[in-house]
Amino acid sequence: MDMEYGDSTRSVNAVGAHGMPGSPVGPVPVPASAYHLSPDESEPLDTYGRASNPTWRQLESALAELEGASSALTFGSGMGAISAALRVLAKPGKTLVVPADGYYQVRRYAAEYLAPLGVTVVEASAVQMCAAAERADVVLAETPVNPTLDVVDLHRLATTCRSRGATLVVDNTAATPLGLQPLSLGADLVVASATKALSGHSDLLAGYVAGCHPELMAAVERDRLLAGPVLGTFEAWLVLRSLGSAGLRIDRQCRNAQAVALMLRDHPAVLSVRYPGLPHDPAHPIAVEQMRRFGGLVSVELADAGAVHQLVERSALLVAATSFGGIHTCVDRRARWGDPVPEGFARISLGIEDTDDIVADIERALA
Repeated sequence: MDMEYGDSTRSVNAVGAHGMPGSPVGPVPVPASAYHLSPDESEPLDTYGRASNPTWRQLESALAELEGASSALTFGSGMGAISAALRVLAKPGKTLVVPADGYYQVRRYAAEYLAPLGVTVVEASAVQMCAAAERADVVLAETPVNPTLDVVDLHRLATTCRSRGATLVVDNTAATPLGLQPLSLGADLVVASATKALSGHSDLLAGYVAGCHPELMAAVERDRLLAGPVLGTFEAWLVLRSLGSAGLRIDRQCRNAQAVALMLRDHPAVLSVRYPGLPHDPAHPIAVEQMRRFGGLVSVELADAGAVHQLVERSALLVAATSFGGIHTCVDRRARWGDPVPEGFARISLGIEDTDDIVADIERALA
């Protein structure tokens, strides 16, 4: 009988809980660059480390299960996954839409490497995405948008893309597959950085592409083989090892984010706060419709850059670091990276500290 398991159970089962008597319960890394070949020159499952690896396959199976995909492909970073998907889809003469308010490296890649090849690159904010899709061949959407945390209406966007034969790619890094299922809302591909909450310990880089179209996934796999942005075996094993606790960690991060956002909303030192889980947030109505969780990121605007630095310096628990999704609560002033945000704008990535502790710590630091 099919059962609807909770997210922690899904995370544990995705890693693989069953095996033969005497086999390891946990995943085992297979570090290999070369494999024994058949003397009759038939092609075995594994031949060379850039083409395949048993540890990759176990991780890819787990990621596909969590994303609701038929297959997944791992990469050495989230940008490795995104750039591979765009190389396959955004050919010369095509029009590509990328987030104007999302991860800045995606815009740079599109402008510096795809546009010179003859790809028309259009930048659109979350609220402009559906309109921009009406003249696009490929749409890359990010939701919630990093770092402003606007939410894209994926069902509406997918309907627009489908009506004109455009391919929709959704970056699911911020939400994670435990918070959002883009494929079920009409996306053709999911791309994500597993560096963040899925691995969750700020100690590796990894990315993946997931989907349900065999031809499209085969084309992405071919690009990975030829371009070589592969994931190391040890890193793949570490992601697998971390996935089993993803349900617990992400649940705590989301609860912490909700509590911190509520506190910041009423704090006199805060100019503005964004979190899709806040009822008054502009993104909340769409987020409620399509997200199972609202994520572990909170965006806040303080008076200026100095106020952001003082927040970290006065805190006992906050860490000044970029990236997000780790076990520590991190603060990142985004203007330093060139994001079009005010000088006092900061992205807070909530960790897994006890909720009362992190709320009290930030409140004290702001005072």
